[in-house]
Amino acid sequence: MTSPPDPGPAPGSDPVRRRRAQVSRWVSIGQRTGYALFGLAVLGFFVGFVVGFSDGIVRAIEVCLLVGSLVLAPSIVLAYAVKAAERDDLEHGR
Repeated sequence: MTSPPDPGPAPGSDPVRRRRAQVSRWVSIGQRTGYALFGLAVLGFFVGFVVGFSDGIVRAIEVCLLVGSLVLAPSIVLAYAVKAAERDDLEHGR
């Protein structure tokens, strides 16, 4: 008779899983921020469409799109990386 496999260290004591959870939290914040900035850009576009595209509105749309892209792109990539690492751990019993 064999004993059940050792589940390994608890998730709270594993430094890799702790770091992965921390990265996941930052990724979530980055995604929310990026999508919020894209939403503001769309809102700014419709405001500009209705009242006219002044320099300030156009500048705000540009900044929201630029910063939103700079924040959102790495967040999406890192989110996939965290999910793949978790899936790999589950498949290999780690």
